[in-house]
Amino acid sequence: MQANKAIQCTVQQCSFHCGHQNFCSLDSILVGTHEQNPTVVECTDCKSFRRK
Repeated sequence: MQANKAIQCTVQQCSFHCGHQNFCSLDSILVGTHEQNPTVVECTDCKSFRRK
């Protein structure tokens, strides 16, 4: 698994998380929302997340 230094990530439960490094291994990610009118960071989601 190769860390993509352009995508930082702290979600250790994701299968794309690079172990002890806080980076994602994907080339790119999709960021989305679960709200109709997102106004704070908690309204956003990594749509590329895959559970380990």
